[in-house]
Amino acid sequence: MDGIPVFSIFAETETRMRTLVFATNNIHKIKEISSILGTRVVLKSLSDIGCSDDIPETGETLEENALQKARYIYGRFRTDCFADDTGLEVEALNNEPGVYSARYAGENVTYDDNTNKVLENLEGKSNRKACFRTVIALIINGKEWLFEGRIDGEIIHHKRGLGGFGYDPVFVPAGCHKTFAEMEPDEKNRISHRALASQKLEEFLNKSK
Repeated sequence: MDGIPVFSIFAETETRMRTLVFATNNIHKIKEISSILGTRVVLKSLSDIGCSDDIPETGETLEENALQKARYIYGRFRTDCFADDTGLEVEALNNEPGVYSARYAGENVTYDDNTNKVLENLEGKSNRKACFRTVIALIINGKEWLFEGRIDGEIIHHKRGLGGFGYDPVFVPAGCHKTFAEMEPDEKNRISHRALASQKLEEFLNKSK
């Protein structure tokens, strides 16, 4: 590095980095997306910007909810941000729980409560087809973009695996033998719905630098 001031290197690195607020405090989501976006994006959570608001999620679709959350953060803090909404859609349950995936068994419930309700509602049904969908809404300088990731699979009869979160222990992606909860994080991050949406976000951010 002879002849190149250290300050200049740091300054150049800093200008290439983009800071984004991810409208969540869910540590699982933050870890997943951080591993995909890499070191060129400084990712901040809601707690990092001092936001403890109960952000509304009253939309009837994943797209509406993701945009609603991102618009709330951008409108209040005037900072570039993105938000996501994810839903499990089970074919035999008329695509439930869908937009209500996080509260399928009611308000203030656990992941197990929601998963158990899906399994109970599928009892006696031979069709176990399902898909996970994630929609990410990005706002930069007031402009909005949407990115979607989807993965098809099926719901098994009993939980397997200790990793992941949400419905991961009962969802087996098409072409796989493991549930998401049985996969290593790197393995899941290569194929998951959130990974696919995040990769589209990453590609867009790289092109727009």
